[in-house]
Amino acid sequence: MKNMADLSIQPYLEEQRALVDAELERVIPAGHAFPPSIHRAMRHSVFAGGKRLRPILCLETGRMLGADEQSLLRPAAALELIHTYSLIHDDLPALDNDDLRRGKPTCHKVFGEATAILAGDALLTLAFEVLASPGPPAAESKLRVIQEISHAVGTLKGMIGGQVIDLEAENQSVTAETLEYIHTAKTGALMRASVRCGALCAGAGPDDLARVTVYAEKVGLAFQIIDDVLDVLGTPEELGKTAGKDGQQHKATYPALHGLDQSRQMACALLAEADATLAAYGNRARRLREIAQYLKARNR
Repeated sequence: MKNMADLSIQPYLEEQRALVDAELERVIPAGHAFPPSIHRAMRHSVFAGGKRLRPILCLETGRMLGADEQSLLRPAAALELIHTYSLIHDDLPALDNDDLRRGKPTCHKVFGEATAILAGDALLTLAFEVLASPGPPAAESKLRVIQEISHAVGTLKGMIGGQVIDLEAENQSVTAETLEYIHTAKTGALMRASVRCGALCAGAGPDDLARVTVYAEKVGLAFQIIDDVLDVLGTPEELGKTAGKDGQQHKATYPALHGLDQSRQMACALLAEADATLAAYGNRARRLREIAQYLKARNR
């Protein structure tokens, strides 16, 4: 049975997802554009579904801090393009070798490995074209957003660095510190960038940027811990991807190291801490608080 917090936020999430999807539709080439095979592969993965959580975090943080929505849409779309690129590559046989993503066959299962690799490359490249295109936000903010996202997807405590350590940790005993690094870098870094990009588009000062950064770091780590838990307890229908894959591949996960109950408790504590960082914003932070509650509901 769904938690009421999960249900109450659903109309908002659906509305925001539609807003993001409209922008993605605008920036991604049509499926018939030449060469059509690569564009169909890109669109297959982007429009297969997904919560659009990262772009929504960007949008909502920016709104909370006073940014114009038009200045937020392109960074939000770029974040989803990068996230989808990472999923395409993560699913490849050389990495997680998965057949299902967002409830549909993975890109390489439909279009072949070579096209899937290129589709991921194309989405990453398109993201930076979108970010650098003329228009809002202002040039200084745009440059800071590009730097923020570039760092988040890179090797120094970024997504690719986290992916490398995740691969190297398979079939190995890892410490709690290494596990936290994997999750903070592989998943948390792009969530952190999503929130910070929204703040940067709003021209946030150091205090606001520091507060929303802490919120994002707590939410990002909690999200991945919950994902670990759901991989153990969920079904392919619920998850939209293969269940039990982490255990089959002997990956470093929170349930494997800490157990299910303690992992859930850790996620809930992180989400409570995330909520507490937003106290200064009162009702303006309502949606960001609701997102944390939504993630908490996924943990049950």
